Amino acid sequence: MKKTTQFLLMAVVLLFSTVLMAQGTITGTIVDAELNSPLPGANVVEKGTTNGVSSDFDGKFKLETTTTTGQIVISFVGYSSVTLKFTGNTNLGNIKLTPDNSLDEIVIIGSGIIDLAEGRETPIAVSTIKASQIQEKAGNFDLPDLLKSTPSVQSVQAGGFGDGQMFLRGFDQTNTAFLLNGQPINGMEDGKMYWSNWSGVLDVANAVQVQRGLGASKLAISSVGGTVNIVTKTIDRREGGFLQQMIANDNYTKTTAYYSTGVNEKGWSFSALLGHWQGEGYVEDTDGQGQTYFFSVGYKPNENNTFNFLLTGAPQWHAAAGSGSIKSFLDNGRKYNSWNFSGVNSKNLLQSGKYPGGRNIYHKPVANVSWDLDINDNSSLSTVLYGSMGRGSFAQAITSGGNLTYARGSNNNHNWYGLVTNYNNQLSENLNLNVGADVRFYNGIHFRDVREFISISSVNATSGYSGSYQLTEEGGINPWTVFFNPNTDHEERFGYDYEEQINYGGVFGQLEYTNDSFSAFFQGAISTQSHVRTEYLNASAIGQADESEKVNNPGFNVKGGAGYSLNDFNKVFVNAGYYSRQPFHSFLFQNDRGSNALLDPVVENEKITGFEAGYQLGGDKVKANVNLYHTTWDNRTIVNSNGQVGNAFISYQTRGVKEVHMGVELELMTKPLDNLDLNGFVSVGDWEFVGDGFITAFNNDGDDISDTELTTRVAPLDGEKVGGAAQFTAGVSGRYEFLPRFSIDANWNMYNNLYSNIGAGSGALKMPSYNTLDTGLSYKMLLGENDTKSLQFRVNIYNVTDELYLESVFGNTAASSNPSENWKGINTSNTGRFGYGRTWNFSMRYNF
Repeated sequence: MKKTTQFLLMAVVLLFSTVLMAQGTITGTIVDAELNSPLPGANVVEKGTTNGVSSDFDGKFKLETTTTTGQIVISFVGYSSVTLKFTGNTNLGNIKLTPDNSLDEIVIIGSGIIDLAEGRETPIAVSTIKASQIQEKAGNFDLPDLLKSTPSVQSVQAGGFGDGQMFLRGFDQTNTAFLLNGQPINGMEDGKMYWSNWSGVLDVANAVQVQRGLGASKLAISSVGGTVNIVTKTIDRREGGFLQQMIANDNYTKTTAYYSTGVNEKGWSFSALLGHWQGEGYVEDTDGQGQTYFFSVGYKPNENNTFNFLLTGAPQWHAAAGSGSIKSFLDNGRKYNSWNFSGVNSKNLLQSGKYPGGRNIYHKPVANVSWDLDINDNSSLSTVLYGSMGRGSFAQAITSGGNLTYARGSNNNHNWYGLVTNYNNQLSENLNLNVGADVRFYNGIHFRDVREFISISSVNATSGYSGSYQLTEEGGINPWTVFFNPNTDHEERFGYDYEEQINYGGVFGQLEYTNDSFSAFFQGAISTQSHVRTEYLNASAIGQADESEKVNNPGFNVKGGAGYSLNDFNKVFVNAGYYSRQPFHSFLFQNDRGSNALLDPVVENEKITGFEAGYQLGGDKVKANVNLYHTTWDNRTIVNSNGQVGNAFISYQTRGVKEVHMGVELELMTKPLDNLDLNGFVSVGDWEFVGDGFITAFNNDGDDISDTELTTRVAPLDGEKVGGAAQFTAGVSGRYEFLPRFSIDANWNMYNNLYSNIGAGSGALKMPSYNTLDTGLSYKMLLGENDTKSLQFRVNIYNVTDELYLESVFGNTAASSNPSENWKGINTSNTGRFGYGRTWNFSMRYNF
């Protein structure tokens, strides 16, 4: 009897405990607000607790709550979160989530590697372009053009497909770090970016974030202007995809298809995208064609591990356009291709149709494997192992007797492998630690060969030490052919034939403290970079390798900052940093001149010091950011244009250059009406050289010949303005939804205080200011049962007013006393380029 009484008593206690713990049952179905389709895998959490569940494959959920009244928070990747009240047992019915593609809801694999500003409490100067904006506004332009409505960013369109350039706070893109899912993608040799190699990145981008200045990157990188993080698709929670067709000016057409299986019950997911584009190009004779492919395989075997394999590439070819005198464009129109084929039979050239100024051919597939490990509630490890193999050439027509004879290829191939890893530990409620490593192995392969025989079947060649020989094989002008059949025969190369091995290793660490109102961080990184150059063409025998001495350059960076929340809507912050950046490989060797000799004196590390302060205003209707910055770039090296005197090749290098960039940026985001977004920005900069530089001249062998070739070693730079980008920019953009899913948008940009790019010379010219107006129209039509599918239409018109403006000028020839020889105060003998006139595109997208 006693045991029975004890058993009943325990049962009553357990039952009473269960009643106390489970005070109510909440049920409901989570659906897409636009498509009215279920969202499997959405998170449902009782607010203020860790009590939560996920919706099933029909979007349904059942949550046992711990109180009789309270709130639940429902979130899903790519959608705005919803908070709902409950009392006791509640059936919430259909709960609609609205897509917003906000960064904090994107599925990010390798999240500890991808340094987004949201990953750190201490504020920075940052702007984010989300997937919906990318989809609408990207059109048929490169990534830089998409970013032109963010503070201190200017896009220069250049000539052919993929030849665009970007400036950030007055620094060109070789001095801005670009990351693809945490993987560095700037050229290892010279920091350059060739957007033709990344023409498909916007097709698969979830977001692009521009971090100006010091940024939030934890990698052992030291960019001068800032960091651009490109976050691509990896895993989609639910099954779906799209088909899209785009047409545009100058017979441009692009077809894209994407499909994702979503995450199945065993944790697997598969995504794939394929695309093809082609067009004639805005500038005359700049035809182009290419493909895009993207494959992603995700696997989540348990709650603690997530794996993803990603492969993407954009094989392409496009004809190039060169700069020319301003007068040549005024005489022939801004579509004029200024490449000069003096003496070439024009009929022969037109029949060829392949090399009006040279053809860029490239294929650069990129693959990476990511692993996210949740070690415990407080620590995690993210690792990305990546590799890329670039194969391509710039094919240029060679003439003889007024006829095309063959296409000479200047090949720039590479093999690049690396690993980035980051360990995160929440040491306490207020203290967070990040440590990691960044390792890269790069092999650059450079040579000239025959891409295609046109009217001859062989080419005579001579190397410096190996005598004469003949080239009889052609490498091809198709990017797929170039990739799968690279020219590896040294006996079929001429002009130059060399390789470099660049190995990089760095470790970094960051400690951040946060409480309710204050945050502070300190970050440091050390790195070493080694360089070896190997000569083939001018070695003692064809095929033999002569190796240079190994050069090791250490570098480091430190940065820190603090932020303070005045209240829920107002924050202030300050950041400071110092970088000791290793010189580019191209500053150390006379690369394509056939010498393994180091340039003497050897270039030393550049020194970058940055200070910034900011204020952030947050709110539902109005948000604003104000940033002040001061960046000193000291001991900079500038490689001048090369020249040839007789048979001697001479290059010029200017060292000890100092630039100071300072400015203020204002960014304003408002929502005066539920269906109206109105944003604006103003950037005011003052960028100039401080002090003079020191010029050195080198011959073919890398010997210093300054005393015989230079009248003075001083480069007069002190007080000159830094050219290339506008020092004053402003813009206003707006989007108005006048009917459900039917909207119109526009953005106006103004550029002032532009100066010509003088390199290491003096006397920069002030260029005329200009402004552009772009507009677009979007409509989404719901289709299918329960509106589960949709059809989207989009029209973009760029430079609506067809403004004629100088986008870039190289030179410093002063205005002529004869007004007919000037255009808006600029001497028309200077070299430059005009921006594009009015262009357009139209796309139709079926979502399923």
